Amino acid sequence: MRQKLLKVRTDWELKKNKVLHGTVPYKEALNVGVIFTVEDKQKHEAIKEFIKKLEHDGKKVQVIEFLPKDKENYEFKFDFFSENDLSFWGQVTAENAIRFSDAPFDYLFYIDITPNPFILYLLARGKARCRVGRSWPETRPYFEFMIESINSNQSLIEGMYKYTSQLR
Repeated sequence: MRQKLLKVRTDWELKKNKVLHGTVPYKEALNVGVIFTVEDKQKHEAIKEFIKKLEHDGKKVQVIEFLPKDKENYEFKFDFFSENDLSFWGQVTAENAIRFSDAPFDYLFYIDITPNPFILYLLARGKARCRVGRSWPETRPYFEFMIESINSNQSLIEGMYKYTSQLR
């Protein structure tokens, strides 16, 4: 029931979001967000390397992760939220997730191979100017910049960096 209400809420948030979205020249981008679902140690390490690369480019990076049941939170390095933070009415209630969603990022990188409904809710209500993620037919309204034909988190990250860093 809560999952169905989450989908309804997400659709509603997407429709009412009036943020002016669009791409930003990479060199002008200052604030960057990274959001992902915890999977394994390999993905965790790849994301840490991606963050280092962004910081080396002079970006201020904020990170949040969705922690599924029965997954390990490696190092407790990043803020996180979980299914426990879903209200009866289908809203994500974790304060750190709401603050993250409200941040006016120049770029928001969503690093998952399959869509996560909890993260899609945050993307729908978010204030990021340019949301970057993997292209899925059902999630086109969530992104301003999509990466096609990606089969691994590492190649998704590489594609995101390669193409956004070329934006002028």
